[in-house]
Amino acid sequence: MDAVSYPQAAVIDSINDYVVAVRVPADHAELGPKFRIKWTPTLVFLDTDGVEHHRSLGFVAPEELPALVLLGVGKAHFNRAERQKAAECFDRIAQQHPRTFVAPEAVYLRGVSRYIESHDGGNLIAIYDTMTEKYPGTEWAMRADPYRLLKK
Repeated sequence: MDAVSYPQAAVIDSINDYVVAVRVPADHAELGPKFRIKWTPTLVFLDTDGVEHHRSLGFVAPEELPALVLLGVGKAHFNRAERQKAAECFDRIAQQHPRTFVAPEAVYLRGVSRYIESHDGGNLIAIYDTMTEKYPGTEWAMRADPYRLLKK
């Protein structure tokens, strides 16, 4: 990724805007085992307490990486019950990176974040509708399928 993804301006901006990047060699005696690094590249998204919230294994294309960074940040907010901040990250993915491989998960989590905050079942129905329209056949469409039962 050093030669292809990391030098791209959009990738640099997303890393600088959202995370503190630390490079750990897979063979680092202490940190490699601590973070369970078995293959490179492995991207691990931790919060400020060092709790892992997302992990990505293998090469990520430069056009995909900014969305992946937002997903990692959004999942950290989601897991820390910062639902509005999480939804904002997931919104950015849906609006700015709708064709990336993380977009279906982001749309799903955006709807769940909104549902948890509002208890409005319309947010779950919106997940189902978006999945069937934009992301059919994905894992996240399968996970959203039960929400169709909420439609009247």
